[in-house]
Amino acid sequence: MPTVSVKRDLLFQALGKTYTDEEFDELCFEFGLELDEITTEREQISREQGDCKASGASEVVLYKIDVPANRYDLLCLEGLARGLQVFKDKMEAPRYRRVSPASGEPQRLLVTSETAAVRPHAVAAVLRDITFTQERYDSFIELQEKLHQNVCRKRTLVAIGTHDLDTVCGPFTYTAKLPADIHFRPLNQTQEFTAVELMSLYKTDSHLRHYLHIIEDKPAYPVIYDSNGVVLSMPPIINGDHSKISLKTKNVFVECTATDLTKAKIVLDMMVTMFSEYCAEPFTVEGAEVVSPDGSTYMYPELAYRTETLSSEFINRKVGINESTERIAGLLTKMCLRSQPTGAGDQIQVEIPPTRSDVIHACDIMEDAAMAYGFNNIPRTTPGTYTVANQYPLNKLTELLRQDLAAAGFTEALNFALCSQEDITDKLRKKLFETRAAHIANPKTAEFQVARTTLLPGLLKTIAANRKMPLPLKLFEISDVVLKDETKDVGARNSRRLCAVFYHRSPGFEVIHGLLDRAMQLLEVAPARGTGYHIQAADDSTFFPGRCAEVFVCGVSVGRLGVLHPDVIQRFELTMPCSALEMDLEPFLGCHSEVLLTHDVPLQEVLHHRFVEVPVPASTRTVFGDLGTAAGLRALNEFLAPRSYIEGFLASSADTEVLGAIPADCPPPPALCHALRWYRHARSLGAGCGLPTARRRYVLEAE
Repeated sequence: MPTVSVKRDLLFQALGKTYTDEEFDELCFEFGLELDEITTEREQISREQGDCKASGASEVVLYKIDVPANRYDLLCLEGLARGLQVFKDKMEAPRYRRVSPASGEPQRLLVTSETAAVRPHAVAAVLRDITFTQERYDSFIELQEKLHQNVCRKRTLVAIGTHDLDTVCGPFTYTAKLPADIHFRPLNQTQEFTAVELMSLYKTDSHLRHYLHIIEDKPAYPVIYDSNGVVLSMPPIINGDHSKISLKTKNVFVECTATDLTKAKIVLDMMVTMFSEYCAEPFTVEGAEVVSPDGSTYMYPELAYRTETLSSEFINRKVGINESTERIAGLLTKMCLRSQPTGAGDQIQVEIPPTRSDVIHACDIMEDAAMAYGFNNIPRTTPGTYTVANQYPLNKLTELLRQDLAAAGFTEALNFALCSQEDITDKLRKKLFETRAAHIANPKTAEFQVARTTLLPGLLKTIAANRKMPLPLKLFEISDVVLKDETKDVGARNSRRLCAVFYHRSPGFEVIHGLLDRAMQLLEVAPARGTGYHIQAADDSTFFPGRCAEVFVCGVSVGRLGVLHPDVIQRFELTMPCSALEMDLEPFLGCHSEVLLTHDVPLQEVLHHRFVEVPVPASTRTVFGDLGTAAGLRALNEFLAPRSYIEGFLASSADTEVLGAIPADCPPPPALCHALRWYRHARSLGAGCGLPTARRRYVLEAE
């Protein structure tokens, strides 16, 4: 979640009321925000950089507020104060309008075809007769940076440029040129540079160097000129110094260049709506005309309002409340969604403003209604349906194997699911294309660049960190790896793996081989070629030549084991031989992966677990009626509606007794959901050995 820092006194001034810290914290919670921290600039610098750097820093109190990632309208003081005032009924949600310029001719931005290869889209608008103070100016710049880091995805999708319109002359041209042909004086510099020189200059800049990769490999760089050839900006890197805005700026030209037109429209709407309140005519924005390469023209900003219609019954049902249509319309209006009953039944017409791009469908509107109602005010209710959970079979198998591998003398390790690209490639003597790794788009550190495709690097790094421990070191891990898979809707899948390593003065291949045999014994897979498991020699660059074997189960490869290559040992900063085993566990479940397992199933029964066969009952007469008839099953269904088991929430011998009265060929039909749910679970209890004795008899003697 983005964190917005606002000065407390300025925020209270905008809200028209002073709160205590506790009161404001409660207000934030009611509005769906979180007051994360109360600090000062001095305290913040002192904590991050030391007391010597904090001398002279401001003692003004700062509120750090966590904002939902999709609420771009709350990323600055102006939007935050506006939203809270509407929420507290201090003001109505403003209506934003696009107006024509007094001169009659809008500013024009001409987009050339050369931009198609770099950043093909552009939008623009003008904030006319705006008045800046130092606080407003700082908030204006900070909002740009927040949007760049959030919806703009560090300027890869959208880059924002703001310019003093009085220092340049339209129409403006957005084009792309060779880097050597672009000359201008960038922001806060005293001399002109070419684009090539700028890329070199900013490679050491702590702020701008993170954006150079976006265009540095492109044959042409995007650039915006005015009609006199003055460079406004070279997006997404830097603006020109000539058109920089200041406290004296009265007219601001806002342009956004992008690879995603939808995101560009959202960003432009946010920039102009948040600060249009400081214009001479509040909440109005002067439109600009964008001419595309094919000659078609578009007016921006769109400031589009749209309406959605939904029923109060839908909101009441989803939230768990019982409010009138008028009351729900009022709740939505408090969240800046102007709403009113349509008069047709319980239908509500909701108007979604351009600042609420997060509202995509009905559930988003329902969520706002719940927030306005107050989550703490929603009455607690008991669920109408009771279900019984069972452990996921793959996790059950994992837990059982962990216990037995630990009993075999191996110590379990648990490592990060992310690792560096080097860990799964160079250190294992692999090529990147062999790994099928899912890469992190914006890694914060070189240690977490990809999702791991093997468990081996994590265990080797664990050994490296514990080299001083007594030998031998015997470690194992059973966890997921992530592999690219085009057949999946997300393009990747998880795979549960078992990995074990043996680190000692001698390789210890026989120890790892013995662990494999023990694991197969526990999984009840016999050592046989074709129908069981076997190993055969294999070549793998990670392992020492001639000391690697592939594991086959029923003719399918499930893993490898062997002695690690000396280069691998050295690259993980180890000094002694090491043997390793890694194999996939999911094939061992096969078609049984959907079988429900109970808490007391021993490992040897995992592959052969079956529901017990229910014999023909001696009597179908019970206290619920004859369970061989539809009427008896309906009565049982009604009885079980508020219960998990026959005698409440714990299984007992009453469940197996009543189960025995139901003919095997006459289970409860799907329409009797409570009885069917109980029936399926009762069958998994087996013979009921060890269950508590029933408090009474439920099955009657046959007539």
